This record gives sequence, C-alpha cells and structure tokens, in this order.
Amino acid sequence: MKLEIITPESNVFSGEAKTVSLPGLDGIFQVLNNHAPVISALKKGALIVELEQPLSEDQKNDMISVESPGKISISINGGVAELNQNKLIILAE
Repeated sequence: MKLEIITPESNVFSGEAKTVSLPGLDGIFQVLNNHAPVISALKKGALIVELEQPLSEDQKNDMISVESPGKISISINGGVAELNQNKLIILAE
C-alpha cells in the first residue's frame, strides 16, 4: 500500500508499506494491503511500518528510527489516519 506520513512542518515519509501498526485511541491496530477503508484518531505512540523495500538514503530523516532493514518506527504525539483504496495518509503531530 502507498503510505504518506505528514506533519505540519514536513513530509516525514512517502513510500510503499506491507503493514502499518498505529496507536489508535482504543489501542494499537494494524492495517494491511486491501484493508477496508478506515478513518481513525491517533494518540501518542509509535507507528511501526514494515516496508516493501529497505529504506533508501533519501527517505531517511530525524523522525525515523530504523528497526531493521525493512522495518521503521516513527514516534508521534497524536494525529489522524485515513486509509482508502490502498493509500494510507497519516497526519501526525
């Protein structure tokens, strides 16, 4: 699925993901390819992303922690996530 993580200051990540775990208000949930459409508020926590391909040098920035070659973590203070037609957009604080 196409993943975009955006903050008011910058575009944190844009790329392809296999799975994304998100800190929803009612607990952590995960979305996969072909998941049903979702809109959810997010609380403070970590976005865990399993990538289709390892993170490239031009995708790296201060907010991204590399867990392994195909897995990254991004700490957020809250936000909103929208998944529709295999495109997940996260507006994070």
